[in-house]
Amino acid sequence: MTKKKLSHLNDKNQPEMVTVSEKEPTFRTATAQTTLLVPKEIFKLIDSGEILTKKGAVFSTAIIAGTMAVKKTSDLIPLCHPLPIEGCQIRITTQAGEKIVIECSVQAFHKTGVEMEALTGASIAALTVYDMCKAVSHDIQIVRTQLMEKRGGKNDYQRKP
Repeated sequence: MTKKKLSHLNDKNQPEMVTVSEKEPTFRTATAQTTLLVPKEIFKLIDSGEILTKKGAVFSTAIIAGTMAVKKTSDLIPLCHPLPIEGCQIRITTQAGEKIVIECSVQAFHKTGVEMEALTGASIAALTVYDMCKAVSHDIQIVRTQLMEKRGGKNDYQRKP
């Protein structure tokens, strides 16, 4: 059985950007999801219509922040390749149990995947919701960020329900 190796370490266990120069570009997609739990007082404000703050409408601002983060992922995560992002969609929904679910989908035609961009977009959108709602309550939990699926490259992946 072949032991798996971390991709961003060279033979001397030093950090190194993965070389993709020999790879063929393919269409890549990834979707990530972040879930927040918010107190009832915040959930009621959101459920009755989008909260407006001095910084703007909460969900609209979070979508813009998440999209900006997708485009800046290689500046934020060491050894991440800069990618020509060809599409980014961020959807924010509410669910029973005072949950806010943020889903970020990213597309690019390139030699490496867009998982980190999708995860970064969902995370930053969640942090923006937190930032904009903390005036009402700091009892906001960002409980889970996870890759839901990726397509293109060597392997496809889909999280099992």
